[in-house]
Order: sequence, then structure tokens, then C-alpha cells
Amino acid sequence: MPLDRHARRFLEMLAAAGQARGGYDDAGERRRALNTLAELVDTPGSVEIGGVRDQLFSVSDGAIVLRTYSPLGKPECILPGMVFFHGGGWVAGSLESHDGLCRRLANESGCRIVAVDYRLAPEHPFPHALEDGFAAWRHIARTPKAFGIDPARLGIAGDSAGGTLAAAICRMARDGGGPAIAFQLLICPILDIHGESAARRELADGYFLDRQTLQRDLELYCPGADRGDPRLSPLLADDFSGLPPAFIHTGQFDPFGDEGEAYAARLSDAGVKVHGRVHPGMIHYFYCMARMIPYAHQALHLIGAEIRYAVNLPEMPERRTQNRIRPELIRA
Repeated sequence: MPLDRHARRFLEMLAAAGQARGGYDDAGERRRALNTLAELVDTPGSVEIGGVRDQLFSVSDGAIVLRTYSPLGKPECILPGMVFFHGGGWVAGSLESHDGLCRRLANESGCRIVAVDYRLAPEHPFPHALEDGFAAWRHIARTPKAFGIDPARLGIAGDSAGGTLAAAICRMARDGGGPAIAFQLLICPILDIHGESAARRELADGYFLDRQTLQRDLELYCPGADRGDPRLSPLLADDFSGLPPAFIHTGQFDPFGDEGEAYAARLSDAGVKVHGRVHPGMIHYFYCMARMIPYAHQALHLIGAEIRYAVNLPEMPERRTQNRIRPELIRA
């Protein structure tokens, strides 16, 4: 499939505005750019849901915010849950930059979403984000009633760098004896921080997240770290058995697409149930661009249907869209 015309227009707008250059000078610049983009492509708070609640959670040497999104319907009921970690290269991103995505995920999946505002580098380099995320997940799993969540139907999710955290936490939970995680949802995840796949080479520049920006992110997040550490590169782990059932979604024009497919294959070979899709014509972060890339609505509806099936909820009515395309299956 060719590059989606809306995605192409977005990339042309970035180039025309001089925002397509690679790399950045400092973390503040990276954060401001992503926050500005997030407001442009999907205004925070624009999607009606059942309710939103913020609460502080203590972590080592500080506190972070856990934001709970309840879907439309009966927000007071005990519901399936999903702990979510936002992307942004472990340097940028926030609850606000992924607010629209979390709202749509809550409505489409029927799950109560708990988004974790983990601490960012360079102020808090590796492994702070991972430790924050694991502590938050463990707290939610051990006190599910406080969040209105059914502990038997609690999954974990993340996009991009948040997908790295989600995959790593699944492994930490397995190796630490639980509690069990019902499923893992990885959206355009980064699974090998120093990967040199064909997609990384062919899509290194001009497809939104460029090689220089990722390298700068890694310089700030994990300077001098072991590239083989599975907490940073889950794809390089030795043992994939016993991990939660996985839903892995990648974009055809995402530089991390190959490693998402490779991760799906490794899980399947280890006997883990895995289902994934390559979304045709899509770039990295497309799922957060509902105002700019209409296909994002369809993709999130598909993701929601998968999660509803996994947690035994009735599917939402099918939505008719123009030029409907069935995404390619990675592996089932």
C-alpha cells in the first residue's frame, strides 16, 4: 500500500514548517514540540467518556500521577482494566499528549484505563521510568477495587517507548511471580533500542520519528547502557514463554515495524497467543492523530474489538467508513 494521503499531507506540513529536521538540542525542546503536535492532531479532552480521575502515587524519591479513564456506559461498575504507558522516547510525552488516545481506548475496549505519568529523562534516566511503571502496575494489581477494576481482566498497554515499558513489565511480572497480566497491547512499540532492521534503515528520515531523534532520546534516557538488556530491548530476551497473550499493532511506514513483527513471531514460537496487524499506509504515532489521520478511528475500533474479545465483553457495533481496508495480519 502507498503512504496514506492524510499521513503524507501531515509529513509535508512538517517539512514546510521546518519541523522535519532530525534531532533536538534539549529535552525541553523535545517536550514542547510533542505537546504542540498533540494539541494540533487531537485536542485533549475532546472525546466524551464516562469520567476521569487523577490521583497521586508515591514512588522512590517522589510521586507520580495515575489518571483513570472510565468508558461511556456505567462507570461505577467493576470493569476490565488496562494500565497504559505513553510514548515519547522516555524523554517527552505526558498524560495530556495521549489523552485522546486513552479516551478512545477506554470507549472502544470497554476497559477502565489507568495512564501512568512516569518520570522522564534526563532528570530521571533509566531505570526510573521502568521502576515507576512496575510499581504503579503492582499497586493497581494489588488494589483493583480502588480503581473499579476486575483483577482477573487487568492488562497492560503502551505505545512507542511506552510499549517498551509495557513489554518489559510483563517480563518482570512473570519472573517475579505475578500477579498475572491478562494481556499486553503494544502499539508501534520500540523493542530493540539499537536495532538495525530494514525498516529502520529505509524509514530513517522523513517519516515523522527519525533516526537522529531516537538516538538523542537514547543518549538522555540510557547513556552507556547494555543494548542487550531485555528491560531496554525486550526483543533480545532469551525466554519468551509464559508471557501474557499479546496484541501487537504496527504501521507500514513505521521504522519500528519490523521489530514488532519479530516480537510477535518470538512470542508465538514460545507458545504465547499473539495477534497483530500491520496498518497499511500508516506512520509512527498515527493512532494519536485522529483529527489529522481519519484511519486512526478505524484502527482504534479494531484494537478495541480485539481487547473486548480478550476480556469477554460484547463488541461495539461495526462502523462503516469509506474506503475500508482490512489491515494485514502479522501472525495469529
